[in-house]
Amino acid sequence: MKQAEGIPLAPLTTMRVGGPAQRLVVADTTDDIVDVVREVDDADEQLLVLSGGSNLVVSDDGFDGTVLRIASSGIEVESADDCGGVFVRVAAGEEWDDVVARSCDEGWSGVEALSGIPGLAGATPVQNVGAYGQEVAQTIASVRTWDRLEQRVRTFASADCEFGYRHSVFKGSEFRGGGRYVVLDVLFQLRASSLSAPVGYAALAGGLGVELGTRVPLEDARSAVLQQRNQRGMVLAQADHDTWSCGSFFTNPIISRRAFEEFGARVETGLGDQVVPPSWPSEGTGVKVPAAWLIQHAGFDKGYGLPGPAALSTKHPLAITNRGDATAADVVALAREVRDGVYDAFGIQLVNEPVFVGVSLDSVTS
Repeated sequence: MKQAEGIPLAPLTTMRVGGPAQRLVVADTTDDIVDVVREVDDADEQLLVLSGGSNLVVSDDGFDGTVLRIASSGIEVESADDCGGVFVRVAAGEEWDDVVARSCDEGWSGVEALSGIPGLAGATPVQNVGAYGQEVAQTIASVRTWDRLEQRVRTFASADCEFGYRHSVFKGSEFRGGGRYVVLDVLFQLRASSLSAPVGYAALAGGLGVELGTRVPLEDARSAVLQQRNQRGMVLAQADHDTWSCGSFFTNPIISRRAFEEFGARVETGLGDQVVPPSWPSEGTGVKVPAAWLIQHAGFDKGYGLPGPAALSTKHPLAITNRGDATAADVVALAREVRDGVYDAFGIQLVNEPVFVGVSLDSVTS
């Protein structure tokens, strides 16, 4: 376990913004993670758990407390059979894309469409990470956590994780200004197969040259996903500022059927009846509308904000990017402008996907 004071947090996040941590502790074992959390909570101090930093926007003032950087490791097959599949326990500090690559190499099917997503394995259940028709909720068997409130290790079966669109019980429960549960490891139930899960995303199927629902070799699925993500600037690259981001900055709004009809009327009035807003049915009676479409049609195209320090990606309008020397304040100002512009145009409020620490978009005032 290593610790230091006054370490800048910007280099530890994919957005590359954020001031110093009062104290930074790197924990590379499960016991160390628990010990640090207990120490901080016993002292009634502030705690920020830092996973891969891929979904985090930290204030330019930094964090006045202890930042716990998760660095545990381990990928262990607990059991494997033809009926139940392959149960693989992954430490919270494992790089997520390494887990996906290992799964494809080993013939473990179920997470291949989640290739190229930055961050650590322990963060995936918190957001219920998903892309290209897959979510980790589809393959998570259980999540082992440290419960800060009850001061004990607590394991959640998948059914108890309250998984939803970019949501889980781990994201929804707070304790002393942070999360109540600190993920220690995740147990995945994967299928022993050299073929992918049925392809469930149109663009991915198109890239593969197959019909939706087709199963393809795992390595083909992974390659196609990485190609799609590279085209959108969603695979980290030091020299490409389009990848200096948190990925998708806003979640896709889910609105009621009535709200969608009102939205369609506003679109027809403002853009003409030749423009049809895309949508998908969501849980219950809700309708999901793509945030990228809303952003573009509200007047914020790819590259909006250039040559400023913060701008929309030149490859995808849903990503807010750091062009090299942006501050957290620059990122938040652009996010607020986009969020309010979409609300003014369509009456739909976008919600930020990354976690904000010491900063806020405030409420819509329009």
